[in-house]
Amino acid sequence: MAINTDDAEHVPGTIRPNERVLAAKIDGVVLNPTAVIGDDRGVILELIDLRQDYWKDGAPYVYMGTCRPGKAKGWGMHKQHTDRYFVLAGEMLLALYDDRDDSPTKGVVQEFYLTRDGINQLTIPPGVWHAHRNVGQGDLIFANAPSVPFQHDNPDKWRLPLDTDLIPYKFDTGLGY
Repeated sequence: MAINTDDAEHVPGTIRPNERVLAAKIDGVVLNPTAVIGDDRGVILELIDLRQDYWKDGAPYVYMGTCRPGKAKGWGMHKQHTDRYFVLAGEMLLALYDDRDDSPTKGVVQEFYLTRDGINQLTIPPGVWHAHRNVGQGDLIFANAPSVPFQHDNPDKWRLPLDTDLIPYKFDTGLGY
């Protein structure tokens, strides 16, 4: 016998913190604030909603990464695919550098502070160098939904050391790979 839903409490609707996708200073970078719904039992974090324009290209591949407190990863760049980062736990300071010859924002550096409870999804277009640092007290846990699956035999990935002079940005502490 099925439970009569007349005897159950209907879950109220939720309101997204911001229904529009936000533009960033670097051309092609898009911020997507997502809903974090919580109560005393815990939270639900919306990760991918294919009804949103932000996800219009789908999500053919998703992976998770971590970064320990005080550590940094980067610089990395992709020539062909778009990265779509989302923070699951922790605090990420993300630095971007636009090195695209055909971009109206070539040479622009921009920082983003991403957390689970704030702005937590960001698109990084091809040709934009990126590095991130965990500025929180615990492990940073993030996911990426690039526009194409990773190709292990021929990765679309280029790297530079964090202390390179080719990018006019330095994190405020001396960090290595």
